[in-house]
Amino acid sequence: MTKLKIAGRAEIAPFIVMEVLRAANERAAAGGDVLHLEVGQPGMGAPSVVLDAARAALAADRLGYTEAFGLTALRERIRRHYREFYGLDVPLERIVVTTGSSGAFLLSFLAAFDAGDRVAMAAPGYPAYRNILKALGVETVEIPVDAATRFQPSPALLDAVPGRLDGLIVASPSNPTGTMLGPNELRALVTHCRVRGIRLVSDEIYHGITFGHDAVSALALTDEAVVINSFSKYFCMTGWRLGWMVLPPDLIRPVERLAQNFFISPPSLSQHAAIAAFGAREELDARVVRYGESRALLLEQLPKAGFEDLAPADGAFYIYADSSRLSNDSEALCR
Repeated sequence: MTKLKIAGRAEIAPFIVMEVLRAANERAAAGGDVLHLEVGQPGMGAPSVVLDAARAALAADRLGYTEAFGLTALRERIRRHYREFYGLDVPLERIVVTTGSSGAFLLSFLAAFDAGDRVAMAAPGYPAYRNILKALGVETVEIPVDAATRFQPSPALLDAVPGRLDGLIVASPSNPTGTMLGPNELRALVTHCRVRGIRLVSDEIYHGITFGHDAVSALALTDEAVVINSFSKYFCMTGWRLGWMVLPPDLIRPVERLAQNFFISPPSLSQHAAIAAFGAREELDARVVRYGESRALLLEQLPKAGFEDLAPADGAFYIYADSSRLSNDSEALCR
């Protein structure tokens, strides 16, 4: 029998966190004791007002397709969120609801980059950026970062990259380091990208989960960046698979055409429920206080367990620890 072809684009690395989740679930199913710390999600589910809104939508709405960019009511509520949270007036036509932030990354990468383009990202960084880009035929240029730049890219590091760059992905707070870009650092990157014609993609899905300093949105500094956010992290709606992005004007129609064909529309039940999520800020902020208590405990206790060199945990759920005193193979150590 002739062996059938498998597309080369599928030859990407697995997303290790999902491999660990599967192993953890298999262990739990076999009766093993599991503490689920493998995926970046809140310890609690969606707020009660979100559940109430979902029940109401189930009872009253047909839950059919929405427009490719999502419910107007939800997009209007996201627009209001930018006014209330950041003091920014974002035109409605630039706001796109997506199937998780993952859908936003896929759509924006497809619209902004061609096969053969080169996109920079910090290393360590979120591995799905690299894997999605590779599947699309886009070259990922990993920029090694460390404590000297607080595990974030800088114009000097970008200038040291040989050859052209077509894009830059930044995340603040970052996954996996939890570090943030301050206003001056982010402004410097925005200026660098504008001068050199580099498309900036700003991952802001951990905004709202910060300790000591508020996160700065790239929207406060430029209209040319793609800004991506999510209902998964601060709003505690991981399984609802809903995110959003704010597009620069030149990408609105290209992304709309792609969204129509790739996804039709985001999940309508999740969209109806998400409108209510913005009304749970007091409850959600209280959860962030609890994350802060966990963070303080870990910062105190991890050094006693041999993890003495820790990245600054400015935000998100993560503490990035140097394990070299315990092992020169971090994956083996985790296993």
